[in-house]
This record gives sequence, C-alpha cells and structure tokens, in this order.
Amino acid sequence: MIRQGYLIVFMKILKKIILSFFIIIFVLIFMTETDLNSSMVKADTTLKTGISLVDNVPKGLFGTWRVVAVLEKTDSPQVFRNKSSDLWNLSRNNNVMNLCNPFTGASADLSVEFVEGNVIKFTKEGISDDKKLTDTVEIKLNGNKFTGKNYLTLKTISKIDNKVLNVQSAVYVLVGEKISGMSVLDK
Repeated sequence: MIRQGYLIVFMKILKKIILSFFIIIFVLIFMTETDLNSSMVKADTTLKTGISLVDNVPKGLFGTWRVVAVLEKTDSPQVFRNKSSDLWNLSRNNNVMNLCNPFTGASADLSVEFVEGNVIKFTKEGISDDKKLTDTVEIKLNGNKFTGKNYLTLKTISKIDNKVLNVQSAVYVLVGEKISGMSVLDK
C-alpha cells in the first residue's frame, strides 16, 4: 500500500516534468517570432527591493510557474507577440525576490511595489544597447494558480543624448499554474 502511494506521487511529479519539457520545446521553437527575444530581454538586471514588502509576499508565490500571457492591447503589434508561454522561477534570498526565466536565461531581482493579502505587484527592468524594457506585473495568487496583468513599456533611447526616441507598450493578461514548489509537492 505504501509503495502504491509512492508510485502515485512519483507519477504526478513525472507528469509535471514531462509537461514542462514539452512547454520548453514549444517555446524554444517559437522564440524567434519576435524581437523581444533579443539580448535586451536576456540582460541581467538588479533592482532594489523594499524589505518590508518582500517579507509580506505570500510564501506560496515562490516556486516554478507555467505562465501563459495573452495580448490584451498594444500600440505596436509588430513588436509584441499575441500569446506566449514561459516558465517563471520565483525565489527569495533574504530580502531579495528574484525571477528567473530558464527559456531566455534572463534573471532579474524584482522591485516589490505592493502586497495586500494575495495581490502582489512587482517591477523589473532590462537594459540593452539603446532599449529599456520595463515589466510591471500585478497578480492575484489563488493557491497553485494566479491571474493578473503584465504592463510592458519598451523605450528606445538615443545613444547621443540619452533622450527617449520611441515608446512602445503592451498589456498582457496572465494566467499562471504552479508546477513545482512545496505547495505542489504537499498535495
């Protein structure tokens, strides 16, 4: 009976690993459809994090998430994809919250702007060459799922005088499902 219990748990974990593998392959195949996967997104960015706010982030947020983003509106449809699927690994080291995306290799410390119960808002920025990408994410955590929005702003900056030459923006609707982390393994 105990072995059967272990087998069931093993099969659940194996199923999640196989599903993650297929998502990774899917994203890698379709990554080249937009310029958003250029080196600007891969930039390693460090932001200061509000200590008291990170302490208030629900522990259930930390872990690996499968995140689907669907474009809600944009002023630049040629730049932003209609739909994307990613893996987010959200972690905390002392008073710093970090988001790592194994698909792009991007890793950024997050600036936590707001935490109220299960609603969390954070921002990350990436700078590469003459581009600055700002992501502001607001999500509502509901157990092993979250819903929310991602507000993207892409600024093109002059190399001569650092003036903003162009601003492009998009809003995505987000749906996240936890695929690893203690709350998933506890079930």
